[in-house]
Formats: sequence, structure tokens, C-alpha cells
Amino acid sequence: MLVGASDVTTHAGRSHSGLRQRLRDATSDAHRELDAQLSAFDLSGLAGYRRFLGASAGALLPLEAALADAGVDRIFPDWPERSRSAAIAADLGRLGATASPAVSVPPLTHSGMLGTMYVLEGSRLGAKFLLKTVADANDPRIREACTYLRHGAGRRLWQSFLSKLESEEDCNEVEVIAAARVAFAAFEQAADRA
Repeated sequence: MLVGASDVTTHAGRSHSGLRQRLRDATSDAHRELDAQLSAFDLSGLAGYRRFLGASAGALLPLEAALADAGVDRIFPDWPERSRSAAIAADLGRLGATASPAVSVPPLTHSGMLGTMYVLEGSRLGAKFLLKTVADANDPRIREACTYLRHGAGRRLWQSFLSKLESEEDCNEVEVIAAARVAFAAFEQAADRA
């Protein structure tokens, strides 16, 4: 299912072929908790959707800034096409709000960038489902503020991320997982503050 070489090992001596599954297993509780937390936002109402976007921006902005500071474009040359900070800021602007960081995140290592990207790129998959609710909203302002949720639609960003994740030779699995947990926690904290 995944592109990767089973003979490539991490610094800890583990095969890369199952890194995605180990990441999923290690972050499943955090993912479930975040989904439950975000489901409390009413995306069909202006106030709820604005709060959702504000919470998302509160984590996305510092996470993307940390990725940029760490040199994510060396791993993902298409980073400018992956970054969603401008998209979420535009949507919030359409709704009369501003995007601002709500949490702080630590500097990222090479492996930490992969863990953070796992969470951010994976969130695009969930965005497809959220978009259905937003597209059915009665308020046209909500329907017009979907740049963030639609970002990257029609592109194979998740698949290309997974290919890169599985092919990374200089990857410390412990750091990848730790960074993914930090990214999930950033979204949880931002949602708590929204």
C-alpha cells in the first residue's frame, strides 16, 4: 500500500515500511480526542465556523512557522503549495476575523518536521468531510470562506507525503512520533482557547 523500502532502517533500527501505521497507532488517542473536540463547533453557523477557523489558525500558524524555520522546503520543495496559512487567514478575513497564533511550538528537527507534516497533511483528509457541512450552510458568507478546507483539493498531497515519509533514510522514529503528538496537542490547546 505504501511506497517505501523495507530494508531502510531508522536510527533506532526499525523498518520504515510500517512507520505510517506506527504513527497512526501512537497518535490515535490524540486524533480521536481532537476530532471530538472539533465536532463541538457548529460549522453551519457563522459564530461556530468562525471559532473553528480561529482555533485551526491558532495551531496551524505556529506549526507552519516552525516548519518554515526548520527548512521544510528542503524536504518538501512544494512547500509553498502545501502551506495553508494564507488560505485560513483569507477565510477568517472574509468572516470579519483575523488569524493569530494561539500556541507556541518548539523548534523542529528533520524528523520532527515529518511528524508535524503527518498531522497537517492528514488534516486535509478530514477537511473533505467538514467541507460538506460548510457547503450546505445557509449563510453564503460561510460557503464563500472555504479556501482552507478546499486547499490542495485534486492534488495528491497526502500520497506524495506518504511516499516521502516512507523513503526518508535520516529519520528518527521517536522524534517523528513526538512531533506528531505535539502537533495534535497544539490543535487541542488552540481549540480549548477558542
